[in-house]
Amino acid sequence: MADQSQRQHSRISTRSFLHKLQVHSPNSTQLIGFMTLVISGGILLLLTGLTLTVTVLGLIFFTPLILISSPIWVPAGTIIFLIISGSLSFLGFGIGAVAVISWLYRYFRGFHPPGSDRVDYARSRIADTASQVKDYARDQYGEYWHGKAKDAAPGA
Repeated sequence: MADQSQRQHSRISTRSFLHKLQVHSPNSTQLIGFMTLVISGGILLLLTGLTLTVTVLGLIFFTPLILISSPIWVPAGTIIFLIISGSLSFLGFGIGAVAVISWLYRYFRGFHPPGSDRVDYARSRIADTASQVKDYARDQYGEYWHGKAKDAAPGA
């Protein structure tokens, strides 16, 4: 009796498992997408292994040639690097200079390029500070300097 109820329970759990499997099974679009993913991944993995193998074999075969010709490659590589880096630096500084000159031209012509409000604000702050320092110096040291000027030129 217990054996029969255990078989019946086993059949019920198998049916519920199959029902859940059918409910959650992927549709054809998902299955095609998964197969595409697996095939693409396999091809890329194969190409990665092939690339690594060819790289190692290339290093094995060409290392003696590279070592023999290295007295030529090192100075040539250094010279080429210096020429390329110098050219790129020159071009970069040239582009920077053209940008600055263009900005200054637009600023002085009154076109208000980006950032001109900051320059105007800084200029007014510097002018205000200079005026305050001048007034302070005149108040504090005005008589002292005036007296020194008379000592230097008594007839004045």
